Formats: sequence, C-alpha cells, structure tokens
Amino acid sequence: MGKDSNIGYVLFMAAVAALGGILFGYDTAVISGTTALVKNQFALTDMREGWYVGCALVGSICGVLAAGTLSDYLGRKLTMLISAALFSISAIGCALCGSFEALVAYRIIGGVGIGVVSIVSPIYISEVSPARIRGTLVSLYQLAVTAGFLLAYMANWGIDSNINTEIASESLWYRVFNTEAWRGMLGSETIPALLFFFIIFFIPESPRWLITKGRTSKASNVLSRIYNDKAEIESQIRTTRESLGEGNEGSWKDLLKPGILLAVIAGSAIAILGQFMGVNAVLYYGPKIFADAGFDNPMFSTVLVGLVNFLTTILAVFIIDKVGRKQLIYWGVSGMIICLLCIGTYFAWGQSLGLGNGFMLTFFLLYVFCCAISISAIVFVLLSEMYPNSVRGRAMSIAGFALWVGTYLIGQLTPVLLGWSPAGTFFIFAAMCLPYMLIMWKVIPETTGKTLEEIEAYWNRKK
Repeated sequence: MGKDSNIGYVLFMAAVAALGGILFGYDTAVISGTTALVKNQFALTDMREGWYVGCALVGSICGVLAAGTLSDYLGRKLTMLISAALFSISAIGCALCGSFEALVAYRIIGGVGIGVVSIVSPIYISEVSPARIRGTLVSLYQLAVTAGFLLAYMANWGIDSNINTEIASESLWYRVFNTEAWRGMLGSETIPALLFFFIIFFIPESPRWLITKGRTSKASNVLSRIYNDKAEIESQIRTTRESLGEGNEGSWKDLLKPGILLAVIAGSAIAILGQFMGVNAVLYYGPKIFADAGFDNPMFSTVLVGLVNFLTTILAVFIIDKVGRKQLIYWGVSGMIICLLCIGTYFAWGQSLGLGNGFMLTFFLLYVFCCAISISAIVFVLLSEMYPNSVRGRAMSIAGFALWVGTYLIGQLTPVLLGWSPAGTFFIFAAMCLPYMLIMWKVIPETTGKTLEEIEAYWNRKK
C-alpha cells in the first residue's frame, strides 16, 4: 500500500471528512440528556416534548434531500463546509436562545447539518480512497459517529453530575452549566463544529467529482498526491471518464435506468430496514428501556452502551476489508436476532424464569456489539460505494432520505411500542432482521476490494 499510494495523506483526508461523523453522533445523542430539563423549564406537554425530540430529525430529512444535489453541483468540499457552518450556528443558538420556539428552530438547523454530512462525508471518503482500503476508511466515519455518541453521553453525564445550584448567580456561564444545564449540553458541540469548519480548508476537492465536471487537470493534481504511480493516476482518470459516458454529468432521470434503479431501491431498503431492527431505539431510548427493566442507574448503563458501540466499531474498522461486507452482515445480524429474542424473553417471562438484570444487560450489550460490527459499520460504506460516479450524490440522497424517515418513524413509534409491550417491541425488531438478510443475500453484491467503477459496472449489467 505504501509503495503505490500516499497512505498518510489519504488517512488525513479521510479523518477530516470523518470529523463530520462526530458532529452527527453528538448532535443525535445529546438530546437524550436534555429532554427532562427542557420539558421542566418550558412546561412542555407530551406532544411538544415529542416535537422537541423529533424536530432535528425533520431537519435531517430536509438535509439529505438537499445534500445530493448540493454535493453534485457545488462539490463535496464546499458541501461539507456548509454542514459545518450549520452545526456551529445550531450549537451556539441552542446555548443562547431565549424561547422554546427558538430552541426548536436551532435544533432543526442542526438537523439539516446532520442530514447533509451523513451523505457528503462518506461520499468524499469513498472517492479519495484506494479500493483495497476503502471499506476501512469509510468505516472511520461510522467510528466517528460512535465517538460522537459516546462524547455526548459523557458530556451529559459530566454536566449533570456537576450542577451546583447552591450558589446563586445571574451570569450567563451559571445559567448554561447550572440552572439551565441543557444549554451547556447542546452548546458544547460548538468546539468540534468550529474545528470541522476550519480543518476542511486543508483538504482538496474529490478527484472523481472534479473529473465529472471536466476539471481533469485539477483532478490529476489531487490524484498525484494520493498515488505515486503515474500509470495508476492515468488509469483512475480514464476509468472514471469511461464510467461517466460521453458528456454525462448525471441527472435524476439516470436513476430510472434498470440496473441503477435496482441499486437505489436496494440501498433504500437496507437503509430503512436497519432502523426497524432496533439500533436507534436503543440509542434514543436506552435510559427509558433500562429504567423499565428496573435498573438503578440507567444513565450509567447508557454510557456502557456508548462505550461498547465505540470499541466495537474500532474492531470493525480493522476487519471490514479483510472479512468482507456481506460476511459481517450475516454473522452480525444473526447475533442481533438471538440477542433481541433474549431481551424480549426477559421482558415477557423474565420474572417467572428468574432472569435478573445481569441477563438483560449482557444481551443488551451483546446486541450493541453485533449491531456495531455489522449494519452500523456497513451501511455508510455500502451506500457510498454502490452508486455510479455521475449520480452518486443524488442516489445516496434517496437512500439517506429512506434512512432518516426510518429514524424519525422509529423515534416516534418506540415509546408507543414500549408502552404497548416491551417484549413485543424487541420481537418485532428481531423479525425485521429477516428481510434485511434476504436483500443482502439476493441483491447486494460483495464490494470488498472492488473499484467504484467495477461496482458500477455490476449494476449496469443487472436488469
């Protein structure tokens, strides 16, 4: 790898783009620690509390719909800059806002940033990465997402543990980190958001995007910093131009071509099904699930979930290009089914079977492990590499839209499902794993080690 590619420079570009994942994860998970505080301060009804939780997801849906067109028209780099600016505005606004309506508005702005970065960062990494390590580098984005989750859980726990209301003060600092500590939890995102914004200026535009716009000279300059072999640079340019076709920069109409349409439908299906297998229900409602299960310290148990999620994703980064995408899915989702059935059994018959909290926690953390090493690690890798160069942004926007619609629905439905039957909820999650496995087996190709152009050729052959 070191002989034909500049691995250090490639890692730098991938790491910068992956910082967007930290913001994605932080902005998504931080809400769990602020809900009760915001509800009490603004005297929210249950419906308004649900809107506070769900408003960022609405913003995310808008973000993914815009991200494909923005990234295909403006470029990957400028689109990442836009997302970083949205995160910064949201974090500062949430910390300083004067009303609930303003808080919701700033959360929606942050949600748009989540939607945009969830599309453009994986695309950028996939387009600058050599084929043999593309899975590893794109999975850095998912690792960053889990790091963002963990940072949010720890920030919430740390700020909540250090609230001191005994000393009266009218200062803004006191309000942000004491009497209105939710401001500090949401506002702490300002630091990584500004870091992401400024460091983007130090990476180049995606060479594949430059080629689609006819800027071959600039693309060659970028590729010369990635590859040491001139023949490899010329090969990359030639194969990318051939995949585009003559004068084709891509359009929405191209998504209706038979093979490409199949890829879009399959990608959207695995994106939305992944949400109904329970992953975000666990991340959003972990404290509630642990509390319902009788745990004394549900917030600490949630930190354990975040830690297992993060450490497992590190393992996935190292093995994804060795084991392969589909093998990880087969083993990981099989483990998820077993764990979900065991958790459902705990809620349904745990008392009569003498199952304690240790049983519940063990299979809950095992579920997080299986999920993190399979569908969570794979989804952004697959979606970023399975579409043609000319329509990658647009196609991934559709799949991303499906993902965020699923996330929104599961966020709204999980409290209802848990109120109906905690056991039934986890049994439903287990059942949803089956169609996911079927699609991966019958429709999705193994993409490990293949160039983006080879993957595109596979879909073009499908009818």
